[in-house]
Amino acid sequence: MDTKEILKKVRKIEIKTRRLSDHIFSGEYHTSFKGRGMTFSEVRQYQYGDDIRAIDWNVTARYNEPYVKVFEEERELTMMLMVDCSGSESFGTTNQFKSEIITEIAATLAFSSTQNNDKVGLILFSDEIELFIPPKKGKSHVLRIIRELIEFKPKSKKTDLAQALKFLSSVMKKKAIVFLISDFMANDYEHTLKIASKKHDLTGIRVFDKREETIPNIGMVNMLDAETGESFLVDTNSKSVQLNYQKYYKENVKYFTETFSKCGAGTVSTRVDESYVTKLLGYFKARN
Repeated sequence: MDTKEILKKVRKIEIKTRRLSDHIFSGEYHTSFKGRGMTFSEVRQYQYGDDIRAIDWNVTARYNEPYVKVFEEERELTMMLMVDCSGSESFGTTNQFKSEIITEIAATLAFSSTQNNDKVGLILFSDEIELFIPPKKGKSHVLRIIRELIEFKPKSKKTDLAQALKFLSSVMKKKAIVFLISDFMANDYEHTLKIASKKHDLTGIRVFDKREETIPNIGMVNMLDAETGESFLVDTNSKSVQLNYQKYYKENVKYFTETFSKCGAGTVSTRVDESYVTKLLGYFKARN
């Protein structure tokens, strides 16, 4: 894509995802992810129903009528988007690739974050760290993140979730809200996930295509592994091929759900042809 096409696509994603974050997600996001505590804001006159424990006795004595302390949530948080940009994300059998849905989800979360005046950063990863954008505030910063999600060309097509989580722990010293967005077709990240989830509020968002769940019966097919580049002939009518593939797929999904649960991290799974809006809202409401 040339610059004009990229800007047009950024604008299209901004319009769609900003509307979602403005009208749906910003409130749910705010409620789901709390600030670091309460900080003193002001004193005001006591009103019927106020908690008497909030009375400021010094001010009350000075004015000879009751005043209470008012506290506000100390809000400023940091969101880190960790996005898998490996070869397997460039797959889709409906109207969109997994990578396009991942970009929309990341953009919606980024705008929700900035609506609440939080910082947002980005880690793009394959089996190495492809790009790191440190957390900042503001619309222009979010638009930069969306542009990178659209146009960035990774050096590698492979995946290493453990490496990405290790990098997160090394660069984010303070607690952050972390969304790890991938198809999670890997099973070697429990140790690093455990370390990262102890420090951060971590959620795994699994994006998958319906054709990844089962192989259709379409005879002999030449298949290409998007991550290794290896090409091989597969007999899709073979029962053993179908059973082995389903077993492999189910084991990866099971590893994802059980590992995240064991580590105290949240999970969301959304298929390319499903509404990720419904899935994310359900997750936010369940957290509340």
